[in-house]
Amino acid sequence: MRILHTADWHFGKTIEGRDRYPEQIAFVEELAGICTDEHIDLVLVAGDVFQSPNPSAAAEELFYYAVDTLADHGKRGVVIVAGNHDNPERLCAASPLAGRLGITLAGLPKEELGPTNPGAGKVRRIDGGQAWLELVVPGIDHSAVIAALPYPSEGRLKELLAQSLEDQDLRQGYNTRLTELFAALNGKYRQDTVNLVVSHLYVRGGIESESEHQIQVGGVYAVDPLVFPTDAQYIALGHLHRPQNVGGAPAHCRYAGSPLAYSFSETGYAKSVTIVDVKPGKTADVRELPLTAGRPLVRWQAAGGLAQVRQWVADGRDSQAWIEVELNISQALALAEIQELRALHPGFVTIRPVFTMPADGQDIEAVRLNSMPLNELFIRFYERQNNGLKPDERLVEMFLELSQSILADNDEDFVNDNNKEAVL
Repeated sequence: MRILHTADWHFGKTIEGRDRYPEQIAFVEELAGICTDEHIDLVLVAGDVFQSPNPSAAAEELFYYAVDTLADHGKRGVVIVAGNHDNPERLCAASPLAGRLGITLAGLPKEELGPTNPGAGKVRRIDGGQAWLELVVPGIDHSAVIAALPYPSEGRLKELLAQSLEDQDLRQGYNTRLTELFAALNGKYRQDTVNLVVSHLYVRGGIESESEHQIQVGGVYAVDPLVFPTDAQYIALGHLHRPQNVGGAPAHCRYAGSPLAYSFSETGYAKSVTIVDVKPGKTADVRELPLTAGRPLVRWQAAGGLAQVRQWVADGRDSQAWIEVELNISQALALAEIQELRALHPGFVTIRPVFTMPADGQDIEAVRLNSMPLNELFIRFYERQNNGLKPDERLVEMFLELSQSILADNDEDFVNDNNKEAVL
């Protein structure tokens, strides 16, 4: 059986308000082409298909188009589990129709996944139960038993996992419960089946990026790699956006990563899907297949200031990219210069000034805006704009109140110190 593992589509997600919908469509088309070219029998989607629990109509339409295309009229299996971004009930709303096309949608950790009867020549579930299913794919002489565990938070499990609120006790309680769940699912595996796991979890030791919402507080929801079923042949995970293997698990365990770069911390490595070839009782053969869809995210560090940025744009540098610009300046940009910068390149997402100024008569030092408290930043800005005149305390207080209001209105992905220059 040949399996494609993907995750973290985040349909509906933008980058600082810039639309990624065309890139997400391109990814779906590329994914469908890969499934055809690679003769994929089963697609595992390990959660976070949407960015929001209340996705837009366009995001939902793209999702339905994607799973319908991947299923290929019921000839290819598709199993999708909910991630922490997904609304479990909304994700599974189309389950009665999806089952007729060999598509399994699993929203909650304790959801019952019973048999389906879509008709001859189509993918069907021949057995199943709480968080597991046995899937038959036409043309394959063995079936797949899949432990399909959606994002298992304490709230979605509807269980109290520890009597104490101490991080250590919560972490231990969570690990113990996950070990119990996977041990029970391990009992569904057989020697004559391909035995798989698909889940949305944060495993300790994984490399995160800025675009991922934290699913744990103080590491509570970070699990040990030994929680997984001992007889699994491949463990397909979602949540971390960097493609990576997980060490210490009973079988080959991997994050497929997101198909698009969703933050500027996701640079320097290729986006990909994972292809798995596996037979009953054999070790899985796993390989990474790079993706080409999506605009690259790049960072410009313009030590030469606005003039250097103008030159790079004129040279056509990174013309198709989303760009974060770090701009060295010696004084605050005028409004006309800010407007010019915004108009220079349609891919500019963030423009981050870096001031160079004398420090107590010593050498010139670079002071990054986002390394300073907002009140100090405002005071320095005011002094530079008013020939050294200091603002009164009430003016500083009013600025802080306004800035907090602005930050509170932003998407929670971006409410951090990196937004200070946006406030100004």
